[in-house]
This record gives sequence, structure tokens and C-alpha cells, in this order.
Amino acid sequence: MHHRDFLSIGQLASRTGLAVSAIRYYEEQGLVFSERNAGGQRRFRRADIRRLSFVQIAQQFDFSLKDIAEQLSRLPEGRTPTKADWAKISRHFRADLDARIRTLEGLRDKLDGCIGCGCLSLKKCQLYNPLDNARHKGTGARYLVGDMPEGID
Repeated sequence: MHHRDFLSIGQLASRTGLAVSAIRYYEEQGLVFSERNAGGQRRFRRADIRRLSFVQIAQQFDFSLKDIAEQLSRLPEGRTPTKADWAKISRHFRADLDARIRTLEGLRDKLDGCIGCGCLSLKKCQLYNPLDNARHKGTGARYLVGDMPEGID
């Protein structure tokens, strides 16, 4: 490969907006890989700009570095990923985000009538959750996260 196909860690930091220390950390986590030049300095592929941009976006959606690394491991080594390569790994994230969206929509729809331990109406709390029976279903706001009171459809 030609030297123009590679970037120094400083150049990569400048292009991605990440700190050099963050790039080193992501390298330790297996999210990007460097090669060493004759002087022992790290050199990254230009494709690592996209890889690190993907890491930043995926982290904004609360994906763990482990999940991100697992998906990035599906990208080809030694060549710039194609649109098809990126589409393949995005399917996993799309399915996860779709599930989160459904959960958030359900929470939003229930929020007006049910918050905290059960709901905003003490009359409804007494009806749906007398003596805090929902505690047997687990911790947290059980009816808000999708559990249904017995006998209620």
C-alpha cells in the first residue's frame, strides 16, 4: 500500500474529532487496528475514519463497545468496507433500535396513566396494585415496563 493510504494517529484524531488517547483505547478494544511504520509510529487505514465514526454513532445509541466490536469484526480486513458490508452490520443495530423504539413508544403511551410504582391515580394503584403485589413480578415500575396486573386485560 502507498503511504497516502495511511494516516498517523494525529491525522485520524483530527479527521474524527476524537482524542488520540480515545483512538489508542479503541485500538486496545479491537475496534481499529494500526500498523507500524519503519519508525515504529502507528499508521491507520483511511477506512478507520468510517469505523471510528460508526463507533461514535453507535455509542450515542447506547450500544456497548463489546457489541460494536462484534459488529465491526464482520467488516473485511485489508480493504475499505463497501456499502454492502456496512448494510450487513447495520441490520443487527436496526433490529435492536426497532425493539427499543417499540419499548419507548409503549412507555410513552403508558406514562400519562402510570408512573413510578404504578400510576398517578391512587385509586388505580389501589385497584391494580393493592398491597404492592406487583413487587412479586420484579423490581421497578412493573406495569410501566409491560407487566399486566392480574385480572386486567
